[in-house]
Amino acid sequence: MANLGITKYGAEVLRKVAEPVEEINEKIMQIASDMLDTLYASEGVGIAAPQIGISKRIIIVDTNPSDASSKPIVLINPEIVEKDGIMNAEEGCLSVPEVRGDVKRAEKVVVEGLDLEGNKVRIEGTELLARVFQHEIDHLNGTLFVDHLSKLRQQLLKNHLRKIERGQVK
Repeated sequence: MANLGITKYGAEVLRKVAEPVEEINEKIMQIASDMLDTLYASEGVGIAAPQIGISKRIIIVDTNPSDASSKPIVLINPEIVEKDGIMNAEEGCLSVPEVRGDVKRAEKVVVEGLDLEGNKVRIEGTELLARVFQHEIDHLNGTLFVDHLSKLRQQLLKNHLRKIERGQVK
């Protein structure tokens, strides 16, 4: 188990469509374990494999990490199969430090994927869980939350994003 650190804005892996997981083996289990350690060390509520520099379709979500009884959701090759409603709320991202902005997302989603045992799972998420699912699956498709911000907000963030790319913002 290891905290691998978060890949930051500007890294090529964050803009690629992540590769599907063909087989859930020891390597994939280790990636998931490392992602979980990295998520908790970073104090986030969700993480996608590209955020640790690995182009694989794996996400982990734990919307209540301070609750010891909360179990993280690990999904392999997740897909959103249903969306309903619209909500607007502020988001941030471990890969885009010190940036927050309002993003419109579906209020409810249904996500399908595989668990670490290879079983097909279907999870309905609302509010925060729905938002985190959408945010993390966006990562798997090479999309960052800043892409959803208004053009004006994106313009205003240009200098800060350049600083992140240059490693001047941790």
